[in-house]
Amino acid sequence: MAVLEILEFPDPRLRTKATPVERVTSVTRKLIDDMLETMYAAPGIGLAATQVNIHQRLLVMDVSEDKTAPMVFLNPELSVLDTELDEYDEGCLSVPGFYETVSRPQKVTVTALGRDGEPFTCELEGLAAVCLQHEIDHLNGKLFVDYLSPLKRQRIRRKLEKDQRQRV
Repeated sequence: MAVLEILEFPDPRLRTKATPVERVTSVTRKLIDDMLETMYAAPGIGLAATQVNIHQRLLVMDVSEDKTAPMVFLNPELSVLDTELDEYDEGCLSVPGFYETVSRPQKVTVTALGRDGEPFTCELEGLAAVCLQHEIDHLNGKLFVDYLSPLKRQRIRRKLEKDQRQRV
């Protein structure tokens, strides 16, 4: 397994819309393993393939306290079960160091393919529902900063661009 490079905002590749996974192969399963290792090493609770510059509809997440419950979603399709919104402070591995309040539905159903390529459906709520929506946004080329005011988004962009210049 390998830790992959995570793209950081405002990298334009984060805006690429992911394409469906056509077949689950050994290459797909290796990518899943690498993404899980990357997510845990970051450390984070979710990672979309778009964030590691792979533009396929694939995401991993683990919202368990002890990081022993990894979940894999290929070609996820989301349905909102409860339209009531709740606010949650979100962070993102592609927007390091920033946490901002975002309103999202708190209960969803997702249909996807698992690691083995078999379809499944599950209901998620709370943190798991928020995390799934956040990662699906990545697959659609959207970031949590898009939910913020233009002023806040620009402030975050400037700070991250400055940090990136200093690292080079």
